[in-house]
Amino acid sequence: MSEPAVTAFIGLGSNLENPREQVTRALEELAAIPQSRLDAVSSLYRSAAIGPEGQPDYINAVARLNTGLSPLQLLDALQTIEDAHGRLREERWGARTLDLDLLLYGGQQIESERLIVPHPEMHRRAFVLTPMAEIAPELAIPGQGEVMALLERCGDLPLARL
Repeated sequence: MSEPAVTAFIGLGSNLENPREQVTRALEELAAIPQSRLDAVSSLYRSAAIGPEGQPDYINAVARLNTGLSPLQLLDALQTIEDAHGRLREERWGARTLDLDLLLYGGQQIESERLIVPHPEMHRRAFVLTPMAEIAPELAIPGQGEVMALLERCGDLPLARL
């Protein structure tokens, strides 16, 4: 395999059916994506759910993946992994077995019917920025700013490193 061309960041989250195991298995599956190499993985974090009330807490992480896949090919691979984990897309911000978000794809800004990169809410979410800062503290999010500065603006959201 030739050296993958683009560095992508993937956000992982789960709050159903043993979330810690869901995220751990998904990380193994990310490492098996063709034309890609899992380069770094953050610690796992527990965070309160955003969205409908009464949901269990989430387990979150961020992974850095070097890939030769196009953005949509990578999105397809991520959705295949979600589907294998029984992901249902019924309620916006609802509970889920696994959520894999393509947060960043190199320095590209992409806006299509299927994909928006950088992920449109990531710069406001401590459960994304905290694990991202752990593995790439120097990173800048196109159109938003440096990860560490964005994280400082997030405030004190409940987040626990596991």
